[in-house]
Amino acid sequence: METIKKPLTREEIKSEDKWDVKKIYEDDEAWEKEFQLLREKAVDITKFYGKLSEANMLYDYLKMEEYLSRIASKLAVYAHLRSDEDTTNQFYLSMKNKINTYLAELEAMSSYFIPEILSYPQETIEKQIEKLPKLAPYRFYLEQIIKRKDHILDENSEKLLASVSDCLSASSQVFGLLTNADMTFPTIKNEEGNRVELVESEYLNYITSKNREVRKDAFRALFQTYGKYRNTLATLLTSSVKNYVFESKIRNYNSALESSLEPDNIPVEVYKKSLETIHQNLSSLHRYVRIKKKQLNLSEIHMYDLYAPIIDVPKVHIEFEQGISLMYEGLKPLGEEYQAILREGVQSGWIDKYPNKGKRSGAYSSGCYDTMPYVLLNYTYGLEDVSTLVHEMGHSVHSYYTRKNQPYIYGDYTLFCAEVASITNEVLLMHYLVEKETDREKKRYLINLQLEKIRTTVFRQLMFAEFELYTHEQIEQGNSLTADDLCNYWHTLNKQYFGPEMVVDEEIDMEWARIPHFYRDFYVYQYATGYAAANSFAKMILDQEDKAIEKYIGFLKSGSSDYPINILKKAGVDMTTGKALNDTIQIFNELLDLLETI
Repeated sequence: METIKKPLTREEIKSEDKWDVKKIYEDDEAWEKEFQLLREKAVDITKFYGKLSEANMLYDYLKMEEYLSRIASKLAVYAHLRSDEDTTNQFYLSMKNKINTYLAELEAMSSYFIPEILSYPQETIEKQIEKLPKLAPYRFYLEQIIKRKDHILDENSEKLLASVSDCLSASSQVFGLLTNADMTFPTIKNEEGNRVELVESEYLNYITSKNREVRKDAFRALFQTYGKYRNTLATLLTSSVKNYVFESKIRNYNSALESSLEPDNIPVEVYKKSLETIHQNLSSLHRYVRIKKKQLNLSEIHMYDLYAPIIDVPKVHIEFEQGISLMYEGLKPLGEEYQAILREGVQSGWIDKYPNKGKRSGAYSSGCYDTMPYVLLNYTYGLEDVSTLVHEMGHSVHSYYTRKNQPYIYGDYTLFCAEVASITNEVLLMHYLVEKETDREKKRYLINLQLEKIRTTVFRQLMFAEFELYTHEQIEQGNSLTADDLCNYWHTLNKQYFGPEMVVDEEIDMEWARIPHFYRDFYVYQYATGYAAANSFAKMILDQEDKAIEKYIGFLKSGSSDYPINILKKAGVDMTTGKALNDTIQIFNELLDLLETI
């Protein structure tokens, strides 16, 4: 009788392969104790109401808010890490819901702060800083609030919005539970001919298989399963969009897009210029599809062929420790200090390595100001897993530098900067792998991986961004969006982006339904802009330009101490022009040339 391979349970994963959450709280009882402390102390935030025009009271408020926020962040990080270890674990799901609900209450308690600040004459803040110099570090933070004056509601409205924030984010939470915990997939045959249970976290392993039947079976099994929930998933996504459109309207923004970008001082034109630039260069992606079809010797190229390796080299199996060694070697150009931080992360329990049943799919970097960074992986021994490792460690080292060099108020970085450090790491790793490779076929394989990275991070993410803009604009115009509408538009985009050679299979129409980033409004385009900025940084570092590493590390240390475009510009990358994105597409074209001639 055929044996079906099942994923490991959480208990079967070795402790040394798990992240060290005990460095946040020793046990669940310690978490509960601090949660009760937070509840007791939180009421103190209300005593500053009506008194913020006095410098000392404003300073004391800011310190109290920081104290409470730091406790709340630790509680939230611990709860979501434990819940993501096994999304079917009801205890940790309850813990996560508990802190999320309370965070909404906490936000409501302090919701008077911004309306009160904005009720004072503009010169009040500057006078307070002159009177009390220890307020000076908060100048930029307060300036950002004042800049939002036209978009802040009255005190009661802000309090009401804050109190229902947990409800407004329910779509995202339900999506996560449905796709990670409740949704199950059929069994398929793997490359060895064994029947295995398909899980989201291992889908990439199958869709990159050299065996076309494995790719096709995994593709159909995944998207046909999503298709069974098409109406529910469409409702979840459109509900999320409606909530965001609602808030942008009541805050007097011209659009949801402006609402997302304006707080970081990013012009709407930067987003739209990115879409315009990619449309001007779709012929490059069409050329890639033609080359891939030829290299794979296919009469027809289907969507499930997109991730297939075009070079028939033996499938690599890279043990985790080997992956760590490749990371160290690939990131050597960043210097010894950076290497030391990487080693600290590997040795001190930052990383949760392997997939297990119920574990959240994908990968991320998490943590907060008072914890070490935490990296969730679903490592399955492929080269792509090594790339994911260096990507997430890029986020984590960015967080490490920021938290070590910025006060709490600026101890995080904006979404616009978030992907730059992670992708810089990927670019450096791939450069190292290509440079050291002497085998012609393996070198061509690696060149294809570079092409795939640009395809998926620039072309694909900007296609996502175009879809996201469509959903928001349709809702803003008062149109309803059904599952059919979403599938039809997704199908049209795929035909447009991949060109006439591609057979756009009907199953791909459901792909929008598995993108968790669509629940973080207007996030995905920043992968593309981040990739472009990262290419600029990597080129400066590899070319050993004067002070390149110093400027780059300065970027990593900056946190949110200035607007993101200013932070990047100080480090030598100007994102107000289309140059970085055009340069990246030029690299794509050069790699295509190389692939055809090497």
